[in-house]
Amino acid sequence: MPVPGPRPALLGIRHVALFVPRLDVAERFWVDVMGYTIEWRPDDENVYLTAGADNLALHAARPSAEETAPQGAQRPDDAQRLDHIGLAVPNEEDVDAWAGHLTAAGVALEAAPRTHRDGSRSLYFRAPDGTLVQIIYHRPLSQ
Repeated sequence: MPVPGPRPALLGIRHVALFVPRLDVAERFWVDVMGYTIEWRPDDENVYLTAGADNLALHAARPSAEETAPQGAQRPDDAQRLDHIGLAVPNEEDVDAWAGHLTAAGVALEAAPRTHRDGSRSLYFRAPDGTLVQIIYHRPLSQ
């Protein structure tokens, strides 16, 4: 569908918000292992973290409808559907450095560093809440 006129500028996805089952565990992981800093904690159920140009919001997950519904009630299909989040690194060798750092911190890699057909290089691991995270060097993102 053609859109008339010029398209306004975008800076890209700079903010991701995740529901996490254990806010304290998620916060410690993103701060201690990944190097994010706390920007703002408006209350006991939310914390906003920053690193580079990123803003990551962690929100305490509410009990699922299944947990609070009367016996026999159906749970609505409201589960988070995020596939993964990607964190860009400036250099290809940084992917391997992150593999060493994560392994030393006791984080299991879902996929070891590898170079893809497009020349990008990445690895995957899971954050404590189960979110799949990719560390990626991809020339257009990394410059």
